[in-house]
Amino acid sequence: MKILVINCGSSSLKFQLIDSETEELTAKGLCERIGIAGSRISYTLTGHEKRKWDAPMADHKDAVRLMLQTLTNPEDGAVKELSEIGAVGHRVVHGGEHFSEATLITPQVKEAIMECTVLAPLHNPANLQGIEDCELQLPGVPQVAVFDTAFHQTMDEEAYLYAIPYRYYKQFGIRRYGFHGTSHQYVSRRAADILGKPYESLKLIICHLGNGASVSAIKDGRCIDTSMGLTPLEGLIMGTRSGDVDPGVLEMMAGKDGKNIHEVMRILNKESGVLGLSDGFSSDFRDLEDAYLEGNNPAATRAIKAFVLRVAKYIGAYAAELNGADAICFTAGIGENSPVIRELICSPYLEHLGVELDKEANNIRGKERIVSTPSAKTKVLVIPTNEELEIARHTLAIVKGK
Repeated sequence: MKILVINCGSSSLKFQLIDSETEELTAKGLCERIGIAGSRISYTLTGHEKRKWDAPMADHKDAVRLMLQTLTNPEDGAVKELSEIGAVGHRVVHGGEHFSEATLITPQVKEAIMECTVLAPLHNPANLQGIEDCELQLPGVPQVAVFDTAFHQTMDEEAYLYAIPYRYYKQFGIRRYGFHGTSHQYVSRRAADILGKPYESLKLIICHLGNGASVSAIKDGRCIDTSMGLTPLEGLIMGTRSGDVDPGVLEMMAGKDGKNIHEVMRILNKESGVLGLSDGFSSDFRDLEDAYLEGNNPAATRAIKAFVLRVAKYIGAYAAELNGADAICFTAGIGENSPVIRELICSPYLEHLGVELDKEANNIRGKERIVSTPSAKTKVLVIPTNEELEIARHTLAIVKGK
């Protein structure tokens, strides 16, 4: 069965076609600037050159239509007919407390996704739009929702509740939900395979480090804590997001700068993180790392050191919560591709946990490898994430169990 995996943003649509039997990528593409002048599509059939071209897309319905036309193109399409697509898996950012696992999409499921819009106002409407457009253009094809938040729904209330009046949770669902769940699940399961141990017997710390970043603690096959909260703003210092701050900072920013709460939140989401710490130098960790290594940019050095310390603090906290860890896993853009960041986190901060980094083994980018020494008490792994494959796996399981 071929499974189409879709990730709809407010003005974009990413897609991959995956063969569920071999788990190989057949084709992938991106529709961008949907509803904006200059909309375009890029498309790659596995084993062939990437193609890019301009294409007017007034809305997501146009984007879905163009995607399907591209996938069935006689010259380099991945399928001859749309009937070869057996199911569609949709990334949905927020499932609230409604969903602790992937689910077949029904009218009731769509209603619940819409209810969660208050928790993800920028993402859930676009996700839902992609679902409805695919239903229209692929009638009868099973549609499955896979939620970023679902994997973290195994947290106990002492981990997910905020220390605010309990009525805010009961009335409005204000609690920690966590994100990047599909990535954390894929990487943690892959870690068990690499270590050759049962998933349900391991204590793992997963570091999804990219422009958006989060850490999770996995015990006996379930997530017991994660760094992101009600929104993806909580937790680690990120590209442009502040991560954890004293709530009093918001009041002071508003009072000193004459900002309202919406302006303050925009600053915390769009102008903070390493971009803010580096005094506007860059939100791209590659730029910051290069400047850090050159040693002549104090602002970049400040940002890198603060980021590394925050990651190490979360790892230390989760090691305490887990009462030790079998392995620490690095994934996503920075985690997979920055030997420097991995080394700065591991040494000297994590040596008390029995972490011993093998510098030669650690000198890799985008490859799967154990990068700790054979004698290390706590193993360190680099595992490239594959959220699309994880979505395809969940989709296949739902369809087979239908």
